[in-house]
Amino acid sequence: MRFPVSCKISPFFKWWNYRALRCHTIVSSVPETRSRVRYTVLAMLFIVSSLNYASRATLSIAGPAASKELGINALQLGNLFSAFGWTYVIAQIPGGWLLDRFGSKIVYAVSILTWSVFTFLQGFAGAFHAGAALLLLFGLRLLLGFAEAPAFPANSRIVAAWFPTAERGTAAAVFNSSQYFATALFAPLSGWITHEYGWKWVFFVTGGIGILLAAIWMKTIYSPNDHPRVSQHELEFIESGGALVNMETGRKAAGGPSQWNMICQLMGNRMLAGVYLGQYCITTITVFFATWFPAYLVNERHMSILKAGFTASLPALCGFAGGIVGGLFSDRMLKSGASLTKARKVPIVAGMILSVSMVLCNFAPEQWMVVVIMSLAFFGKGVGALGWAVMADTSPKQIAGLSGGLFNMCGNITTITTPLIIGYIVNLTGSYKGALVYVAANAAVAIFSYLFIVGEIKRVELRSL
Repeated sequence: MRFPVSCKISPFFKWWNYRALRCHTIVSSVPETRSRVRYTVLAMLFIVSSLNYASRATLSIAGPAASKELGINALQLGNLFSAFGWTYVIAQIPGGWLLDRFGSKIVYAVSILTWSVFTFLQGFAGAFHAGAALLLLFGLRLLLGFAEAPAFPANSRIVAAWFPTAERGTAAAVFNSSQYFATALFAPLSGWITHEYGWKWVFFVTGGIGILLAAIWMKTIYSPNDHPRVSQHELEFIESGGALVNMETGRKAAGGPSQWNMICQLMGNRMLAGVYLGQYCITTITVFFATWFPAYLVNERHMSILKAGFTASLPALCGFAGGIVGGLFSDRMLKSGASLTKARKVPIVAGMILSVSMVLCNFAPEQWMVVVIMSLAFFGKGVGALGWAVMADTSPKQIAGLSGGLFNMCGNITTITTPLIIGYIVNLTGSYKGALVYVAANAAVAIFSYLFIVGEIKRVELRSL
């Protein structure tokens, strides 16, 4: 190699070029650091989902005190609990369509803001007489159901976009376990607020937190391709693992007259029919804990409202632990070479077997025995709550939001039926024993559905019509 004259008389020039070339080679050989943005996204899903469950469950803690003040009986309280479910179920398919049409970020933000406002407004029901207060609470619970409808289909959609298949079970278990964390945190907090300040402030505090969280959401959540902090290495890693990173890019294609044909295909798929039935039964357990469990502790086991709030948090913590264990175990099986079908079904069936044990509370004479049995049952429910992971694994790529909405609609029909059925049983018999048998029976049906109806778990491919 020949250098210019000026370079020949400058040994420093040669040395500098050598150092620059060497440094460039070293820097180029260092692999790009893989970012972990998806875990920040998952943390935000967990926080928002916890508030989602807290907002719908506020009445379960405030209900006994509000019932006493407003003269609401068990049957009327059951109607209030179920009001949320009617609109929540009806709005699932429209909510899923909105997610596919406009994307998860903006639809979810509007959902958080509106459900928080409706939660806040429920606190003003105490300013009215019994009949008017009951009507106001019923109306606001209806609106709450509409507002919360897109939340969990959006969670599934976001997890499908951000997480590879081998991490999806854990990710879905984390956001789904928010229901237990919400109970563990907000049940004692709401019990304390009710004891110290009155039941109205449970709604004011929960609603106020949600309004603040809606603003934080807009600054935190982006699609994988648009996130300002995601690295190319992470994008390539999650996409190669099965994450649907381009889901938001093609969302406008989800609309059109073929929507109902797609819904018919989903409803006619045997695997999905079994998953829908299983989710209905599993959600029945959730609804019992979110609505009637605190009332069961107060009325059947003669606990104070404050003690019931703290006691309800113990099974919820076990449910939270079970949810994480179920997701980790499922993904570990998958990474160890088990089929997707086996990796998802084994935790679900095992968890539901544990959930059936709650019927033993009917034979438990002591309060501590009830807490232990319910903690075991709720741990099992957490282990088996992998329905959203199954949805992320099976939903057609074109309509992930709509598919999740249909799944959530089928599962949450129980938010209508369970409060009414349990309210009827309690009102008719004056006891919760029949209610526990009913909930345990649903866990048994979930086992049957996954073992004999679902079959192989795989992604559904839509047919051209």
